[in-house]
Amino acid sequence: MTAAPATQDRPARAVRSFVVRGGRMTVAQERAWATLWQLYGSDTVEAVIDPDAWFGRTARRTLEIGFGNGEALVALAESHPHEDFLGIDVHRPGVGHLLLACEQRKLTNVRVLCRDAVECVTRQLPDSSFDDVLLYFPDPWPKKRHHKRRIVQPAFVEQIARVLRPGGTFRLATDWQPYAEHMRDVLAASASFANLADAGPWSSRPGSRPLTRFERRGQRLGHDVWDLAYRRV
Repeated sequence: MTAAPATQDRPARAVRSFVVRGGRMTVAQERAWATLWQLYGSDTVEAVIDPDAWFGRTARRTLEIGFGNGEALVALAESHPHEDFLGIDVHRPGVGHLLLACEQRKLTNVRVLCRDAVECVTRQLPDSSFDDVLLYFPDPWPKKRHHKRRIVQPAFVEQIARVLRPGGTFRLATDWQPYAEHMRDVLAASASFANLADAGPWSSRPGSRPLTRFERRGQRLGHDVWDLAYRRV
């Protein structure tokens, strides 16, 4: 009898919407991880998070998925001190940059998770716990064979609907038109969301979205940006 392949009983590998990029952390970012992570971050992996307990209050709350170096998240938190902000990203140097910015600005209304956003949203965030969810410039995975890696998929969109309060807003932006069209089609197929655009599928750039260095660079290169906004119904 032929033995079964050794890999037969291994669990199927989850499709990831990200690649953990290389990149060396600066000395300051290393210090941030050593001294600031305990103030802003959580190593909880499976337990459902209690946002009110974590922030120490009940307030309007925003989730940003894939915050990069945290530029937009910090700007929002600094300009809205009476609101709370949770960021999720897997890139450790970017998290270190965010921690340093929070320290420099003495922000107390920011919290951070450093792991797969799909897993965090699905397993750790409670129902109806956010007023806004932001997904700005996620990896577009342009090659057709990689489209399954795009984070905006029907199952994930329903998890976003679950963690949003009724009437809450899901805002997205990308500078890759095919991905914008993919986002539009996935959201249009969901009964949990209604498009907030006045005419057509695209929304105007919200004044609440800070103009980051990434977007300014894209503008210099002539890149267009597609914004989408949906209300949780």
